[in-house]
Amino acid sequence: MSFKYTANTLKKLEQLFEEAKYIIRYEKGNFNSGYCVLEDRRVAVINKFLSVEGRINALIEILPTIDVNEQDLSGEMLKWYQQLKQAPIAPKGDDTVQSEIDI
Repeated sequence: MSFKYTANTLKKLEQLFEEAKYIIRYEKGNFNSGYCVLEDRRVAVINKFLSVEGRINALIEILPTIDVNEQDLSGEMLKWYQQLKQAPIAPKGDDTVQSEIDI
């Protein structure tokens, strides 16, 4: 799935995590991958020094690993979540052209 790496996309991902009952915290820490997930507390901790693009990538990497109850999502969020879930994530270093999706 391709989309623009903007603050609006980051906000939309944060809202998706909020509706999935996960808390996102931006903190300083030694994270090898740029993030840490505390599953039993439903908290995702993201390195606060990451750029908007890095934060979006970290949240997208976390998304398949967490338990999202689709019944808790609003109609618009459910549609967007299903788009994210179905689309293969391009491997790092992929030089494909970036396009927009419905946000």
